[in-house]
Amino acid sequence: MKLRRVVVTGLGALTPIGNTVEEYWNGLVNGVSGAAPITYFDTTNFKTKFACEVKNFNVEDFIDRKEARKMDRYAQYALVSTEEAVKDALFDFDKLDKDKVGVIWGSGIGGLETFQEEVMNFASGNGTPKFNPFFIPKMIADIAGGHISIKYGFRGPNFTTVSACASSTNALIDAFNYIRLGHADVMVTGGSEAAVTIAGMGGFNAMHALSTRNDDPKTASRPMDKNREGFVLGEGAGAIILEEYEHAVARGAKIYCEIGGGGMSADAHHITAPHPEGLGARNVMLNCLRDAGLTPQDVDGVNMHGTSTPLGDIAESKAILEVFGEHAYTLNLNSTKSMTGHLLGAAGAIEAIASILSIKHGIVPPTINHFTDDENIDPKLNFTFNKAQKRDMKVVMSNTFGFGGHNACVLVKKLEI
Repeated sequence: MKLRRVVVTGLGALTPIGNTVEEYWNGLVNGVSGAAPITYFDTTNFKTKFACEVKNFNVEDFIDRKEARKMDRYAQYALVSTEEAVKDALFDFDKLDKDKVGVIWGSGIGGLETFQEEVMNFASGNGTPKFNPFFIPKMIADIAGGHISIKYGFRGPNFTTVSACASSTNALIDAFNYIRLGHADVMVTGGSEAAVTIAGMGGFNAMHALSTRNDDPKTASRPMDKNREGFVLGEGAGAIILEEYEHAVARGAKIYCEIGGGGMSADAHHITAPHPEGLGARNVMLNCLRDAGLTPQDVDGVNMHGTSTPLGDIAESKAILEVFGEHAYTLNLNSTKSMTGHLLGAAGAIEAIASILSIKHGIVPPTINHFTDDENIDPKLNFTFNKAQKRDMKVVMSNTFGFGGHNACVLVKKLEI
């Protein structure tokens, strides 16, 4: 069968460096760090006392207080970013066939704060099981997509992808496939996460996964820098409206770019560590290129997974060299996690948005906080260190890799009529 073309017609973002797409993009281009001391709880006894929190956010500006209390923050974030994306897409809801509009959302953890609060409340009581009746609906990882479909009446395919830090990229790929295979005309996709909690910080600290640079949080996320020592936890959401090309053209929609392809793979190596030679990362990029029908030489840039971990950055750099060969030295590579921190299951969504906007504006956001080259990473690679670079971006790949060895990569490209 002939596959249908899929384009992007709406964007929404709620991030540690901006609560709208415009604010987020300005933060990226200007190299703003979202890291700061944690405000949600007392960090006195924690190894890491900072994170990339969403700032100046009042949920009641968007959601009725009574309804908001029935939602974990991760679901609130999902609804807020989706509202911006839906408005950006400028749908005529009277003409939209809602049976052909679906929602595929990603979240690596879901309602962690809700789970934490309910268990702590129980543990501090007299042993009587008194739980909030909304405990389960607030906690489950699929409920964000449910809230989105209920709010807008979207009755098409609806589910959630859970693949740790690859979750929202997997959601984007699935949404892309559902449209090009003819199962939907429009898909709301993306991801959200709200794991800056006692349990989230405590758990990642116990794994020694987080930076402990408490004296200088803003420079703690240092992808590809010799002195990187862990990632910075972030939170927020990104929403993307995907639409079948002819459907978008027929209603005169603004089109940001086209989705070229998606790839997936598994490391099959370790529950948290990447394959040391970047085998899964290599395979996922090759699978993405194959799906898009493009060659490595067609690609202008890669928004790397680039978490600022000692092993991960090296493995991904090796994989890029293996996939792209000499062309790797002409690429603009970057890690926007240097600014936003790591949004876990929402990372793929906001990083895909950054890639889409790179194409729209002809600017590559920087990888900030680079001070010292790592002798284990090829210094000839252009990681767009510390300052944004102007470039006509026609094809950009966005990588996300999750605990368990889950790898997902999406390719976005300029629309060709």
